[in-house]
Amino acid sequence: MILILDFGSQYTQLIARRVRELHVYCELHPFNLDPAKIRAMKPSGIILSGGPASLYEENAPDIDDTVLNMGCPVLGICYGLYVIAQHAGAKSVGSRAREYGAATLIVDRDDKLFAGLGGREHRVWMSHGDRVEAIPDTLSPIAHTANSPFAAFRSNDGRLRGIQFHPEVVHTPCGTLLLRNFVLGICGERGDWTMANFIDTKVAEIQKQVGPKDRVIMGLSGGVDSSVAAALIHRAIGDRLECVFVDTGLLRAGERERMENVFARQLGIALRVVDSSELFISRLKGLLDPEQKRRIIGHTFIEVFEKEAHALEGARFLGQGTLYPDVIESVSFKGPSAVIKSHHNVGGLPETMKLEVVEPLRELFKDEAREVGRELGLAAEIVDREPFPGPGLAVRIVGEVTRERLELLRRADAIVMEETAAAGVVKRVWQAFAVLLPLKTVGVMGDGRSYESVIAIRAVESQDGMTADWARLDPGFLAQLSSRITNETKGVNRVVYDITSKPPATIEWE
Repeated sequence: MILILDFGSQYTQLIARRVRELHVYCELHPFNLDPAKIRAMKPSGIILSGGPASLYEENAPDIDDTVLNMGCPVLGICYGLYVIAQHAGAKSVGSRAREYGAATLIVDRDDKLFAGLGGREHRVWMSHGDRVEAIPDTLSPIAHTANSPFAAFRSNDGRLRGIQFHPEVVHTPCGTLLLRNFVLGICGERGDWTMANFIDTKVAEIQKQVGPKDRVIMGLSGGVDSSVAAALIHRAIGDRLECVFVDTGLLRAGERERMENVFARQLGIALRVVDSSELFISRLKGLLDPEQKRRIIGHTFIEVFEKEAHALEGARFLGQGTLYPDVIESVSFKGPSAVIKSHHNVGGLPETMKLEVVEPLRELFKDEAREVGRELGLAAEIVDREPFPGPGLAVRIVGEVTRERLELLRRADAIVMEETAAAGVVKRVWQAFAVLLPLKTVGVMGDGRSYESVIAIRAVESQDGMTADWARLDPGFLAQLSSRITNETKGVNRVVYDITSKPPATIEWE
């Protein structure tokens, strides 16, 4: 495996994606991961990511010296280059060394990292404020730019390398080949990590964890994650898996009926439907903070499962569809005290939970989970479904969640689903959905003035949900959405469109 140590770059997740695209397994961890844990992982290579900090800041992030002496190759990208340089005794400067955007990299000497690129000049993407000015005799220069005299270097033994630019972004055309050279050539990975052998490995792991007699209770939300996880667990233990579908009252229109049809009737997986809508909605009363809402929903979800587990003899395990982005976003590069959000599969589990967790997909990105689903024979209506948050419509209602506000959003959301499906929009966007805002605006409806709610439409394009760009939808299509929502959803007189990318925003509003 390749270990990626994260110094906080907005592009770190892209490094992981690029490595996975080479069919090589990798993991992303904070830069301050315990060296003992790194040694136990036995990585074939280590990548140090970029980051927003400067070497000249007080308490600038750094690694233990032993990390660079694990015996495996190390590649430092941007800030990672400075880390290697600093540990080697190089001289760096800040402020006047700023360089952002496209640059021309000139390769000064042959190196395995640049093998097969062709020519000496390459377009690369820079994003840095510091610069290496001089290197010690233990390092050798490889390439430079007009602004960076040491835009790439290596240690004399060829084990450590640093590059000033970002190979993981599309703005560095040679970046994919460069990462391939490092991962497959220098680190010696074989590039044989596929979803087919992932399934074989996970089936064996699940069988070992659960044992020959114990049972697993699995919460199905209706989304891709839990559905694929359920199918994988079912492949491993068969009828010893029992799936529970909790009607939280926070679901999309027709979701309960769809789940009963797909899982119980089509797939033959035992499905128990539990209506807990009154419990969930009552506990959300008066809550405005999105983090509180997520935690309350997560705790209630587990509470319901524990109650159901008591009725299922031998159930000691709880199956969940946790994905790698959930794990990454729940532990920031600065440590567990600074997180983007808590996820009910990761950060919301109460310490008193009596069920051991089975999370067969926690190492995968969304597109990889979809591929696993296809390998398992799941239908396109399940595998290709757009992501839906575990807390449901509650995190698409900004502010208090009430039955009235849920029904209003559910009607608007159904229109968005119908229209995007009819126009073929769902085939090119990652997600498209409605959000109910906590404000009312004046409008004119019929012969009178109205004072009603606002619906925001969110549609984004993405590969894995880690980064996303707002979808440039046809104005005519947006007009049709607005017209239907304001005409068919009583209580709404205004529709707006969200044109914010991730970052700086998240995909969901809460």
